[in-house]
Amino acid sequence: MNWLQLLSLKKHGDTMPRHRKDQDDLRLGFEVDYDRIIFSSQFRSLQDKTQVIPLSQTGFVHTRLTHSLEVSVVGRSLGRMAGKHLLEKHPELQENGYQHQDFGAIVAAAALAHDIGNPPFGHSGEKAIGSYFANEKGNALMSSLSRKQQQDLLDFEGNANGYHLLNKTVAGSPGGLRLSYATLGAFVKYPKESLPKKPTTHISQKKYGIFQADVEHFNDVALELGLNSTDENQPFHRHPLTYLVEAADDICYTIIDFEDAINLGHIAEDHALELLINLVRDNIKTETYTALTTTADRIAYLRSLAIGSLITDCVNVFMERQDALLTGSLTTSLTDLSRFKPQIEDILSITREQLYRHPDVVEKEIAGYKILTSILDAVITASVNHLNSQVSSYDRLILEILPASALVSEDLYDRLLAACCYVASLTDTKSSRLFHIINGKI
Repeated sequence: MNWLQLLSLKKHGDTMPRHRKDQDDLRLGFEVDYDRIIFSSQFRSLQDKTQVIPLSQTGFVHTRLTHSLEVSVVGRSLGRMAGKHLLEKHPELQENGYQHQDFGAIVAAAALAHDIGNPPFGHSGEKAIGSYFANEKGNALMSSLSRKQQQDLLDFEGNANGYHLLNKTVAGSPGGLRLSYATLGAFVKYPKESLPKKPTTHISQKKYGIFQADVEHFNDVALELGLNSTDENQPFHRHPLTYLVEAADDICYTIIDFEDAINLGHIAEDHALELLINLVRDNIKTETYTALTTTADRIAYLRSLAIGSLITDCVNVFMERQDALLTGSLTTSLTDLSRFKPQIEDILSITREQLYRHPDVVEKEIAGYKILTSILDAVITASVNHLNSQVSSYDRLILEILPASALVSEDLYDRLLAACCYVASLTDTKSSRLFHIINGKI
């Protein structure tokens, strides 16, 4: 891989090349990507999707939207800092007009969108959708599909759904958001299809990121960016900037989920402060810290130092591993290579125990399964009956709530995928309300 290709400004449908030197610096293509994402309905729906703690009445906790904004800010800093070093190492980038803020804009846009495909109720939402197709009724519906199409549904993946949403043609928007290929490349955390599944320790192969519906589109992106690999076990390389997007997410959920748990009282203040101080011991200003009188102020101060320390360290790792990044051979995340990994693991360990397994979270996941599978069953039944011209009166009512685009295709796979994507697009509140309506409770 080479950086001139990796920074392509091409958009889907372009017939002429886009050169960096021709860009208006007041309206840079990568920054347009960010704007298009933030004004999209898909992004706005994240304000009512759970990050970890559902519907908390005890104080501010993060939604998918606030989490995504914070990841984007951290990603922008990571990108700009890495970009500054890359321009020094690769003078041909400056000769072609690239600046350090280009890297920041790409990473910020991809980070902003990183959760855009996630269903309501967190990761349990993905499992709920997939479990529908593992049961007898859902499995029977898939019998005529290819093995890969079946696996897309059985392992419904929010990352793949995010790519699908960003590029899906809708009324008034052919080609979806039409983001630059550099941003799309940085967005794809797992550049592979749902099958085949092969034993590997490479982090880019941990899950899949491309539905069968989007293979042709992604192949075009990968060809333009030079992501194609000769390794049959890893047909596409991960875009190097994806590691920075991933690092931004890792940094935020490590520190900020921990902060939420402290503010909600799930983790004792003394223990929490000790863990954070271990992470920022080299940078803490004792006089400033001791002058702070509230838990919230102390946590906010340490959080700021911790994020800054992790940003600097991840950029150092990123630059040290340039050869591996450009050959696609870096098999692990930047935070796993961080000198702060022991401190990160300590924080994640207590967060998993005290927050992710908290009764409120477990109860949310239980409810999410029931809510989403119930809605999915009604929607899929109506859509398939519509496809087969066997619509009942009840089906007609269900079809009224679906977007028209979900009923256009005459292909069964497209119909089933559209139904899944519709359910994944619902917010926590809307899905809960729709569940009650479907079950006769108004």
